[in-house]
Amino acid sequence: MSNEGKIEKVAVLGMGYVGVPLAIEFLKGGLQVWGIDKDPEKISILNSGGSYLDDISDTDVRNALATNRFYLTDEYGVLSRVDAVCICVPTPLTKLQEPDLSYVIEAVDNIVPYLHKGMLVVLESTTYPGTTEEVVLPRLSRTGMVVGQDFHLAFSPERYDPGNKKFGIRNTPKVVGGVTSQCTTRAIELYKYAVDTVVPVSNARTAEMVKLLENTFRAVNIALVNEMTMICERLNIDIWEVIESAKTKPFGFMPFYPGPGLGGHCIPVDPVYLSWKMKTLNYEARFIELARSINSSMPRYIVEKVGDILNSVGKTIRGSNILILGVTYKRDVSDIRESPAIDVISMLTNKGAEVSYSDPHIHRLKVNDSILDSFPIQERGLGNFDLIIIVTDHSSFDIEWIVKEGALIFDTRNATKDIYEKYRNKIIKL
Repeated sequence: MSNEGKIEKVAVLGMGYVGVPLAIEFLKGGLQVWGIDKDPEKISILNSGGSYLDDISDTDVRNALATNRFYLTDEYGVLSRVDAVCICVPTPLTKLQEPDLSYVIEAVDNIVPYLHKGMLVVLESTTYPGTTEEVVLPRLSRTGMVVGQDFHLAFSPERYDPGNKKFGIRNTPKVVGGVTSQCTTRAIELYKYAVDTVVPVSNARTAEMVKLLENTFRAVNIALVNEMTMICERLNIDIWEVIESAKTKPFGFMPFYPGPGLGGHCIPVDPVYLSWKMKTLNYEARFIELARSINSSMPRYIVEKVGDILNSVGKTIRGSNILILGVTYKRDVSDIRESPAIDVISMLTNKGAEVSYSDPHIHRLKVNDSILDSFPIQERGLGNFDLIIIVTDHSSFDIEWIVKEGALIFDTRNATKDIYEKYRNKIIKL
């Protein structure tokens, strides 16, 4: 136990897909928890016992409120009486593809008036190495308090995977790195309430790099398999069969799968943070830039394939009726951030196609200057579409029924693998 005493009260800034699950785990660990968000609508929904997140049910929120230890507010004054605060706010890219730390800076500036002796501040938002020490620390130090003595500061990368039924906050090891060793110790004390395994590293900069390595590793390997897909097409080889066979090797291989492009907040964005940081040091992160180039080209590759598929049956993209199945960035979530489906729809529309979409998680979608409503596939026949493209393979889709009803299917996710032989005359795989 540190000399500041036992941690009993924690605040989580940002009630999004990371902040809410983390707050609930702290609550389950016995802490008093304040959830803070500047969006009063989010606070109102949570306070009424509702949820706007895929992985958190209304029941989860109601159970949390029933403990009488879960408080929700858009006011920051409560920070004056908490022992620790976790920053879980977005870190997007600007239009120039540079890090946007405005949400982090706003959160830190809101903490400063209430920073007090013994308080722990932890940044969880993904960012480039050095942010905790170079951006957050100077702002907190303006109070005159000394880090490691008067207050503590650490970085702990969020590792939350929306839609993952096997790994959540508690059973995913938590990396923590403090600005000082005392800060690391204090952060370990905090996270033991929410996770089973805490993994300390030597400093905050190392912890920041851990998250970037994890997602850069994924981005680079996805890019590799996406390029392998293009190679296999030219060699008339089924990439899916290659992967399934390769993964029988019990060592030295880890399967990654191709797709229409990268989506979500993490994998398309995090490597760019590292690449940007290295550019400031006159170093070119070549693997990252190459992977980014390949992955970002996948929606265009999909559209080119659509043109080839339609040409093979005597049609063109212009004037064709095309249905996109699934527009979220991954299956069974309602998140469309960076979703490749948006780019695919935009490109097809610009080429003159009549494009509809169906997604049980997204009822209305804005693409370019148009508003589209989700097509009710269970209510109307699919035979009128010239092509159906499976972009996101939600588990609620009855794939075999869709294939039977549709005239032609382009499967970018291998969703038809179990029925491909039965319907191979109408299915084209990525």
